[in-house]
Amino acid sequence: MKYVSTRGRAPELDFADVTLTGLARDGGLYVPAAWPQLSAADLRALSGLSYAEAATRIMAPFVAPALTSDQLGGLVEAAYKSFSHQAVVPLVQLDSADWLMELYHGPTLAFKDVALQLLGQFFDHFLTARGQKVTVVGATSGDTGSAAIEACRDRDCVEIFMLHPAGRVSDVQRRQMTTVLSNNVHNIAVDGTFDDCQAMVKAMFNDLEFRDSLHLSAVNSINWARVMAQVVYYVTTAVALGAPDREVAFSVPTGNFGDIYAGYVARQMGVPIQQLIVATNINDILARTFETGAYTKGTVVPTITPSMDIQVSSNFERLLFDLHGRDGAQVTGLMDDFANSGEFRIGATELQSTRALFDATRVSEDETRAAIKATYEATGMLADPHTAVGLAAAARMRRDRHVPMVTLATAHAAKFPDAVEAATGVHPTLPARMGDLMTRAERYDSLPNDLETIKAYIRSHIGATKALA
Repeated sequence: MKYVSTRGRAPELDFADVTLTGLARDGGLYVPAAWPQLSAADLRALSGLSYAEAATRIMAPFVAPALTSDQLGGLVEAAYKSFSHQAVVPLVQLDSADWLMELYHGPTLAFKDVALQLLGQFFDHFLTARGQKVTVVGATSGDTGSAAIEACRDRDCVEIFMLHPAGRVSDVQRRQMTTVLSNNVHNIAVDGTFDDCQAMVKAMFNDLEFRDSLHLSAVNSINWARVMAQVVYYVTTAVALGAPDREVAFSVPTGNFGDIYAGYVARQMGVPIQQLIVATNINDILARTFETGAYTKGTVVPTITPSMDIQVSSNFERLLFDLHGRDGAQVTGLMDDFANSGEFRIGATELQSTRALFDATRVSEDETRAAIKATYEATGMLADPHTAVGLAAAARMRRDRHVPMVTLATAHAAKFPDAVEAATGVHPTLPARMGDLMTRAERYDSLPNDLETIKAYIRSHIGATKALA
């Protein structure tokens, strides 16, 4: 398998180099040169396999020849042995037609663990084989940071710097990052929004001298390996609900478009997905885009769903690439327009094409709280606010009641206890292994929203051993 940039000017890479590179050198995102296919027989053959066994079969075409099937299987088994549920990604039935895909059984209680625990294994495998080290720089709106840190902590081949928007993540989310006191982990609280953090990370990758001198690598969903790992649970869920002989629909709470893009990839591979619902909070750039065709940056508004407080959805560029016939020049033009004016428009033909699969909607704060309450009253389950956005969107936008609707439960309710308790009167508790999280020592540095300041900090802290707080 070879990988190409969405902007068409970066060299083709194999899976190992794509994993270690992250962002393409032309500023684009890497995607497979062609989509592997899963036949009806392939899908049926996944039935009854463990999650790790199915994941190995589904991902094998994406990683060859950089990894053999046996090597991949070993890395997958190692990645998921820390998950608290043997199914890794269990399904829970809510009613006759609605299901929850529980993605929060990993070590940091969020869906990001499914991909990032595996990405940590890939880093170790490839870097050890090459005798290399990398500097991981990432931005988080809440969950990516803790999952990436958990995947990279104490690894000799990786030093990780994670930027988060100060005061705009939950206390639990922040502490899951800042209480990891490993010497190779550096947390930075930026005086700005997630979009500011994400923009600075991209700028660092586009500064080729800085990038090359520090051997930068990425853990954000700009890294193809993360998307690939997320494709698996769409496939396994569809098979569990009757694929290839039955269609399935998914409602996905999303801000950066990475998780739902993985569903699109599964559809491109042959999985019978009837509908993908883009569920956004009031930071609704994606909902507005699918409604009007205008991708227009707005002002980020803090909400009770902080992981979705995003107005620049990086992974949308990957969808644009396919919509425009995989023409990197067209994608480059659109992204240049966005950089210059904060807006671009999708043509009528391309917009109509997206609507064959995607529906999108915005869910308000009150609707989110109502969905948390309604779910608890109907099922006794506590849904985190992001999952509640997905549930509300599913109820509003589903096309066919006879097609099973799966909402992605992206985080444990205890990561957002205040919002859940306000809606239900019940305070969700952290698992016992995290019971002392709120009393652990924290370590992080607060920095201004300034690219050069952040770059200077990273340069000065590479390899530095910091005293434990």
